[in-house]
Amino acid sequence: MLPAALLALAVILPAARALADDLPGFVHDGQLTLCTNPTLPPMTFVNGSDTNALAGMDIDLARRLADYWHVAFVPQTMDFEGLFPSLSAQRCGMVISGVLKQAGRLRNYDAVAYLDSSVVAVARVGTPKIREMADLSGQTVAVQSGTSYAAQIERENDRLRAAGRPPIILQQYPTEDQVVQQVLIGRVHAFISQDVELYYRQKQLGGKVTIILAPDYPDFHQFAVYIRKDARDTALLQKAIDDLTQRGEIAGMARKWGISGDHQSVFTDRNTPSRFDFATFFGALFSTAFLKGAALTLVIALLSHLTAIVLSIPMAMKLNGRDSIVRRLLSLYVAVFRGAPTLLQLLFIWNALPQFFPIFREHWFTPFLATWLSLSINESAYQVEINRAALRAVDPGQVLAADALGMTTAQTYRHVIFPQALRIALPPTINEFISLLKTTSLASVISLQELLAVTQIQVARTFQFTEYYAAALVYYLAMVFFFLFLQKRIERRFVWADRNKASADAT
Repeated sequence: MLPAALLALAVILPAARALADDLPGFVHDGQLTLCTNPTLPPMTFVNGSDTNALAGMDIDLARRLADYWHVAFVPQTMDFEGLFPSLSAQRCGMVISGVLKQAGRLRNYDAVAYLDSSVVAVARVGTPKIREMADLSGQTVAVQSGTSYAAQIERENDRLRAAGRPPIILQQYPTEDQVVQQVLIGRVHAFISQDVELYYRQKQLGGKVTIILAPDYPDFHQFAVYIRKDARDTALLQKAIDDLTQRGEIAGMARKWGISGDHQSVFTDRNTPSRFDFATFFGALFSTAFLKGAALTLVIALLSHLTAIVLSIPMAMKLNGRDSIVRRLLSLYVAVFRGAPTLLQLLFIWNALPQFFPIFREHWFTPFLATWLSLSINESAYQVEINRAALRAVDPGQVLAADALGMTTAQTYRHVIFPQALRIALPPTINEFISLLKTTSLASVISLQELLAVTQIQVARTFQFTEYYAAALVYYLAMVFFFLFLQKRIERRFVWADRNKASADAT
């Protein structure tokens, strides 16, 4: 029995070791984690109202790579500009999100190409075609922020300035759907993108745009999988991509998502209605995705503000006290977090902290926790000023009177100072909460599926801007109006005695 067991171990252990040797280093705990921005159909997008239902060429490729290595596939969605910082922070093993293989990125990351593509300049239908990018001199062009299109246009502008011609006017937007929208509404002359997205958009765009130029840029010809620099991992990834290519699987994915063949005629379909679609609007308004997004927005706002209030009260008491090192440090804290943009603080906590403290790379540090931490710290810097002013507004004579009655410091604060300060601090506190409720929309950049993130994902999928934006607006207004109503009721409950009413009662 024992010899048989030893023989089995002798066979299994080398096989397991060989299997581990075939796995790239970015596969951990039997999981292949992917960072992607799901707003670029047909490469990566949300297919339906469920924000977890990712689909597209890139998602199929990532799933197939996970199958190839016999590991689980774990996608993480986020803003495009957060992809590479998250890769550097080891929050994911690879980036596949319609990202082009370019020399500038290869200085910091390794990449393996998997699909050919071409850059295109697109304008409204009826716009004359141009012969070169220089023909866009003096025109306004939109691109997605975080992409390499902006750098390419700047290189074109350098040549235009050298020739004494006006440069191309560049506008950058956070998502691709917002870029396309600028052309549709006539705000910009053209936008720059990849051909594969536009082929997929043919029915959504409904013949409203046309390709006016397909410039030949060497750095814009191939989509690639990006990983952290490692020669062995790159070789294993290249082998996997080569095997999938030889089997025809990657070509099959391209055909599935309409990325192959002759696509220059896709801009002739004019069946898309331009009127407001009430069915889409009401469908979004009562959808589970929007309800969950609104609930998450409300929860993160309430938790962050309550945490900020708890943090700010002792700080406000200390700031109203005598001069000390602690008081100066708290003043610096308030100045720093009031002065730094909220978005910058959010991105720093999500993308920079993991590089200094590896513990923040773990799965427990979710976008929800990062948002809660960031907004709580930021909001406490504002709330402390509200509380400090309210505490200082209480008449010092009442403190002396409480002391004369033999009250302790704790009793004085509880029965004299806090009740009066509450009435003063309440209106600006509720106003600050309403502002925070809208600030939560910034969390979409780190993939928190709050209301605005859900809206952007659905817009990217359908290109029905007005209907989904209108549904989101209804939710935001409903929440804000509820708290405005609540504010009036609370103020009426805690309001100081009205002098006119008191005079009328006296007579």
